[in-house]
Amino acid sequence: MSFDRAVRAVSAAACVAAGPAAAQHEHHAGEPAERLGKVHFANSCSAEVADDLDRAMALLHSFWFSAASDGFNQVLQKDPRCAIACWGLAMSQWGNPFSGPAVRTPKMLAEGRAIVERAKATGAKTQRERDYIAAVEVLYKDFETLDHHARTVAYEKAMEQLAARYPDDPEARIYYALALDQSWPPSDKSYGNLLKAAAILGREWERQPDHPGIAHYIIHSYDVPPLAERALPAARRYAKVAPDAPHALHMPSHTFTRVGSWQESIDTNLASAAAARKDGATAEELHAFDYQVYAYLQSGQDRAAARVLEGLEEARARLDVDAKGAAAPGAAGVYALATIPARYALERGAWKEAAALQPRPSRFAWADSVTHFARAMGAARSGDPAAARADVAKLSELHDALAKGNDPYWTEQVEIQRKAAEAWTLRAEGEADEALALMRVAADQEDATEKSAISPGPLAPARELLAEMLLELRRPGDALADFEKTMKKEPNRFRGVYGAARAAELAGRSDEAGSDYARILEFCPKADTPGRPELVHAREFASRAPRKE
Repeated sequence: MSFDRAVRAVSAAACVAAGPAAAQHEHHAGEPAERLGKVHFANSCSAEVADDLDRAMALLHSFWFSAASDGFNQVLQKDPRCAIACWGLAMSQWGNPFSGPAVRTPKMLAEGRAIVERAKATGAKTQRERDYIAAVEVLYKDFETLDHHARTVAYEKAMEQLAARYPDDPEARIYYALALDQSWPPSDKSYGNLLKAAAILGREWERQPDHPGIAHYIIHSYDVPPLAERALPAARRYAKVAPDAPHALHMPSHTFTRVGSWQESIDTNLASAAAARKDGATAEELHAFDYQVYAYLQSGQDRAAARVLEGLEEARARLDVDAKGAAAPGAAGVYALATIPARYALERGAWKEAAALQPRPSRFAWADSVTHFARAMGAARSGDPAAARADVAKLSELHDALAKGNDPYWTEQVEIQRKAAEAWTLRAEGEADEALALMRVAADQEDATEKSAISPGPLAPARELLAEMLLELRRPGDALADFEKTMKKEPNRFRGVYGAARAAELAGRSDEAGSDYARILEFCPKADTPGRPELVHAREFASRAPRKE
């Protein structure tokens, strides 16, 4: 039997009915009610499966794909002709819409296409359900020859038509909004798709305040610096609407990170990591760890970050890179395993520690680049440009490998890392003018794009690195201007705010310095004592500042 025929056979069987291994959801008397939010998806299936189908939809809206698949299979076991449940399986197979092409293997896409074929063969009873199936088919059709972005744009157009054709169907509008978010290019600084999606979702939220997908997708729609504050009501609502879904506990931290609300991010990711571990979703757990460590480091809680770091090898042993079902794909776990130790070194300015990080090659070049970037920065900033050159060369190699594939986003991100690492290597070699020129190019390039949802933020924002270089070159006034730009994009970043304070101090602008030092102490109330030298200096400066009457 050919590979494609084998995939079709397995998927077809899954679409007829769940096998014995499929999870059966039953609520027993005395058990607390499951808290997943409220969703109703109109359908032509038997009345017997109505509640099960709505539950599966709620799980799907919170990106709990393994549980959603089990739920849709349970529907099919009771009603094998429920074609829309096969649509749900195809959506679950697609997984996190924001994870990009790197995690979608030909095998995974072939399986998804086979599920769609079975959905079509099952025979949907209404034109609306046939239109849903036709729309999801676009995500898988011709994947061998049509690139990921082209398919997601085509899917967005299909969902736009579906939503227009069925104006009484709120799920069509909600999934159209999600499709707009998915197809938005990070280079579009008008945020057209995101704002359009947010407007659709905002109107829907007024009608369905307990719908998990609406709050979830509002957060994604506003997950860019200029818009992030608009997501705060949804961020603070989502975990209350669906507290039994691990991703609902994590997702608010995207907003909290964007606005620099570090303790809120820590708290929600502690809960998310615990829920993900209970569910056996190691990649989701590691993803929560990455956001959690980022927040610890921005708030000066280095000892807490170190405790997370100590548990990484145990999590590494549990990670199945090919596991499916959680919001965070296996690649997100690989990325977190690389970024957490790199962040821990770079955020603390532990340059020799960064230079000594050990690469752990994976099949994801964009994750491997993290370690080599940190090593290059550490070597260059601790006075070893020769060692830095070796890692800059490795970044070039990883960039070239990505450029040969079909992932322009990560190709560009690794190129930004390479330029920043090269710039600091030039600085270590005494080529200050060349270093500054290249660092400006990297900063401008990064400003023209956006971070991936897989990460709370870049290891070190390129414009912040430019500002630090200017500060080292005794140009505090110029440094302050770039630190201020960084703070607008990455509010309450420890190194950004401290850098601005120090630049203002050295430029003789004491009032501005005092304001920024005080700001650090405000967003670091739980910082280690005495903590980093920067915290010690901030406290000393604040203690010397004249008191306002």
